[in-house]
Amino acid sequence: MSEIVRLHRVLVSIVSNKDARFTSKFWKGLQAAMERIGPVAYRLALSPSLSIVHDVFHVSMLRKYMTDPSHVVDYEPLEIDKNLSYSEKLVEVLAREVKMLRNREISLVKVLWWNHKAKEATWEREDGMRARYPELFEE
Repeated sequence: MSEIVRLHRVLVSIVSNKDARFTSKFWKGLQAAMERIGPVAYRLALSPSLSIVHDVFHVSMLRKYMTDPSHVVDYEPLEIDKNLSYSEKLVEVLAREVKMLRNREISLVKVLWWNHKAKEATWEREDGMRARYPELFEE
């Protein structure tokens, strides 16, 4: 598709599928045009559940998308296992804590994972993390 168009004056949160209530109700897929009404409007073939929505779409509401390098999202490809899972990469140890369980001390570390925010850091057993990531515990 050589030209990408986007709706004029439509909130980005609606177009980018962030508001699931709106998108799940109205935008389940592409809408087929039943007929052309004049040079700039089309009548859409809407499902019966959308009968309350006006079925005429005006092309004048579209505008050409101008490419912007800041819109390109860099991503790191995930290595997916055979069972469709992936292993997280540990970035940094944020904190250490020792918990008492009856007569035993259990060392815990708060770890920051790759592509996660600091508030999503998790507490893990230190011995398990030392076995999996010895390079982060060299002191």
